[in-house]
Amino acid sequence: MKRPILRTTGKMQQYIISCLIVIIVASTCYILSHIIGYHITALLLLVTVSFLAVTFDILPVLLSAMLSALLWDFFFIPPRFTIHVEKTEDTIFLIMYFIIAIVSGVLTYKIRKAEKNAQFKEEKANSVKLYNTILNSLSHELRTPLATIIGASDNLLANQLLSKDDQHLLISEISKAALRLNQQVENLLNISRLESGHIQPKSDWTDITELIYQAVHHVEENNPGRRISISVHPGMPVCNIDKGMLEQIIYNLLNNAAIHTAKNSEIEISALCIADQLQIIIEDGGTGFTNKQMKDVFNKFARDNKKGNSGSGLGLSIVKGFTDALAGVVELEKSHFGGAKFTITIPVKILMLK
Repeated sequence: MKRPILRTTGKMQQYIISCLIVIIVASTCYILSHIIGYHITALLLLVTVSFLAVTFDILPVLLSAMLSALLWDFFFIPPRFTIHVEKTEDTIFLIMYFIIAIVSGVLTYKIRKAEKNAQFKEEKANSVKLYNTILNSLSHELRTPLATIIGASDNLLANQLLSKDDQHLLISEISKAALRLNQQVENLLNISRLESGHIQPKSDWTDITELIYQAVHHVEENNPGRRISISVHPGMPVCNIDKGMLEQIIYNLLNNAAIHTAKNSEIEISALCIADQLQIIIEDGGTGFTNKQMKDVFNKFARDNKKGNSGSGLGLSIVKGFTDALAGVVELEKSHFGGAKFTITIPVKILMLK
């Protein structure tokens, strides 16, 4: 969370600005003194001091509290233009005002400081959590394909008499492991881009049908035996969109479905474009998500804790981050297959093909 600009000013500027604000409020109240009484003026000055306490450091706030009490006494409490107070009740009121202004300023400053400390601790905890997530990913999700590549390569180098079929099988294993390794590295890089907040879409004219078939082909290569049904609405236009982001969205959703569902489960992707809204729907026949999981599924640390599922928990958060970057919306609901149904809706410029 970014701090307000005023909090980033130097101490001397804070002293000057806080005094000026109190003087401006007091001057405004003085001009309107024939409409508002001096008791209302006290309340307005207290609100001003509280506002400054939310914005500035403690010493400028204390100075503004003392200045406001002095101005209120000199210009507003009868008799005016003197620090002398005639009525006992006004004297008590002045003392109470000064105490309340000081206490209000100090308490508000302390509350802000406590909130800042809590925010810092939360950010630190999230950083540690992200570090642990990446470390877990490096220790398993990256090590596993690396081990496969090393093992298959060693077999190819050590056994010169391997048959063509065995060589092809080992090369195929290396290729699949390399694709899996590349996807995990992409996820780590993408989550870093999203965390930095510097991600900007680079739109270009994209054949959505071709992009979907490519993504499906990559998922099926990485998950042998899985077949994904494709349904693209006839007459799908060429869309102006960031191809890389959209491909990552589709791939992560399809790959997530392929990993977390049984081999005989249905996986289907459909796409259509209504006016300037591109809609992509991905459904599976798995066990789906519980109501609680559906609320947290797009968090970057959300993971399926079922035995055998060891993903980094970054895939769906990348889907959400990229969809937001494209000014789109991602929705999750129950699929008519019994599993999960993800609906991506993204505004696009279209070019109709003749």
